[in-house]
Formats: sequence, C-alpha cells, structure tokens
Amino acid sequence: MKSFMGKASAIPLELVDEIRSKALHAAKPRSLTPKQRDSLIEKIKILLKKRNAVLITHYYVDEQLQILTDATGGYVGDSLGMADYGNCHPATTLVVVGVRFMGESAKILNPEKRVIMPDLAAECSLDLSCPIESFSAFCDQHPDRTVMVYANTSAEVKARSDWVVTSSNVVDIVAHLHARGEKIIFAPDRHLGNYVQKQTGTDILNWQGICVVHDEFKANALRQLMQEHPDAEVIAHPESPTEVLDMASAVGSTSQLINAAKVSTAKTLIVATDFGLFHKMHEAAPGKKLIAVPTGGDSASCVSCGHCPWMAMNSLDNLAAVLEDEHDVSHEIDIDESIRKKALKPIERMLEFSRSQGKV
Repeated sequence: MKSFMGKASAIPLELVDEIRSKALHAAKPRSLTPKQRDSLIEKIKILLKKRNAVLITHYYVDEQLQILTDATGGYVGDSLGMADYGNCHPATTLVVVGVRFMGESAKILNPEKRVIMPDLAAECSLDLSCPIESFSAFCDQHPDRTVMVYANTSAEVKARSDWVVTSSNVVDIVAHLHARGEKIIFAPDRHLGNYVQKQTGTDILNWQGICVVHDEFKANALRQLMQEHPDAEVIAHPESPTEVLDMASAVGSTSQLINAAKVSTAKTLIVATDFGLFHKMHEAAPGKKLIAVPTGGDSASCVSCGHCPWMAMNSLDNLAAVLEDEHDVSHEIDIDESIRKKALKPIERMLEFSRSQGKV
C-alpha cells in the first residue's frame, strides 16, 4: 500500500527521562510465603463478597491475581474486554487490577459505581507520553483530521478524541474510517500507528509515544533467537517495533495472541509481548513451549525486562488493603464529570462498533 504516514515531533527528552525514571523506580511488591499468600487470598475472597465487588484484571499482572480473579467470578482479559465487562456486571464496586487508565475507563463507563485500584500510582508509559496540553494543541493544528487515541491514555486525552480504540479493534476501525475518506491523528503509540497505517493505507499523522516493554524488543536479539530455535513461530503485539513485527507470523492484541498460540501448529512460540500473558497462553496452549523475546544484551537497554513495571505494582497485599477499608478514597478513581461525559462518547463509539462486529 502507498504510504501516507506523517508524524508529530519527538517526545521531549525531559519527558522521556521522567517516564524512564518512573519505570525504573516503580514500587515492587514484597515476596510472600505460601502461608501468607493463602491467607491473603482467603481474606480477599471474603472482602469481595462483603463489598459487593468484582475483580477486573489485565493479562499482564501477576498470575496469582489472574487465578484469584477467575476463582472469584471476575474477568481476566484485554483493555477492550475489561471496559465492556465492568459496564455489564451488577457489582456496585469494580476493582480494576491493572494500570490507571484502565480504572479511568471503568469509571467513565460506570459513574454510578465505585471504582478502586490496588495502587493508583500504577501508570503507563503511553499515557505519560501524551500530556493533554501538548496533544490538544497538536490536534488544534490539524482540524481536518479525525482524532483517534489508544485506550492507553488519560481521561482528558480521551475527552479530546473522536474515537478510542484498543489493539484488538484498531485495524478494523481505521479501515472503516479510511473507506469513508477520513484522515487520522493517531496517538500515542508510534509503533502501533505505523502498523495500522501499513495494514490499511490510511493517511495517519502519528504521535511519537512508546510502550517501555514492547519498544525494548529488538530485531537483532529476535533474529538470534530464531536461529537458535529454527522451528519456532514468532507472534508479536503491534506495540513492538516494525522490524520485530516483520519477523512475526502473527501480530495482534493480547487476546488475539492467545488465540494465535492456541491454533498454531508450532510446538515452540517466541512471544514479543509482556510475559504476564504467558499464564493465559499456557492455559490455552498447554503443550507448547513459550519463549520471551529478550530485552537485554547488545541491542537493548532493559528498562522493563519484558514486564511492565507498573503492572507489577499490583499484588495480593495491596489488593487486600484496598478492599479492607471501604471508606478510604485514596485508591478510588475520581473523574471530573464534564471530562467523563466527553470521554464517554468516543469509548461508546468504539464499543458500539466492536459489538456490531461481534468482537465484544
């Protein structure tokens, strides 16, 4: 397809350094003995019932949290599924186990419900790389373009957009808009924007943010790994660099990668995404060997080392703590109502489209 890819200015170095520093200094949970773990799990189960609460958990968090979520009738999934699930569940308290923008999305869709998180300091490098002031000014410079933002953004940025998308529906939505002749501003992930442009041929003006996990996957390290495992199949998340995606036989969202692992005929899979996904991948494809794409070595810096440092902040300890005190508002998501109403429109537009496609 003919290329129509433009790009915004680079993220300021001061902001890049700030994001990197936050990632490197994200709080790490304590190690638990089996006895401590089991005690916390039982405590959380009791508190969930007492608070009329449900866990809504992302694939990238610790597997013990995923197992607990399944055991208590909650939901483990990707950003799209998480947003839809909270909107449909009758619980009066939604406990979002992930990063802050996921909690904000839940609150935007469910203003009448209490939305809490184990740690509100669990952020996202993509969200942080797209400050509302600079992004809004950028959009104002291009009024002829439809503004599309990834779910990995703040409520304020969503409120400035026409569409919110996730990695599981972005290609379909952009192709739909392309067929209508629309030109796009896409933010914040530059690798995902590049991938979508290649898939659809759409005229896209691309913000220059990155995910600190996926951006660390490097082509040289992957090429060497493929030589060591010549029969392996590579599957990759589209937040990875183009050179990595070009070597993958399947590219998709977390849910799509789980399905790719399940249907693949290869016995060994090299996986370019956060290794938190391996828990559900092993469940879906129990007989297959999963190898994480390395992030260290000569060609990479290893800020994340293959696992989101903010996702890793979620633990059984802080989950139990946030459920224990129902009057503690320090872990509760609060969004200005005028912002919430504006952000709701592009999220609902996304969900309506995905429902029409049978995706949620």
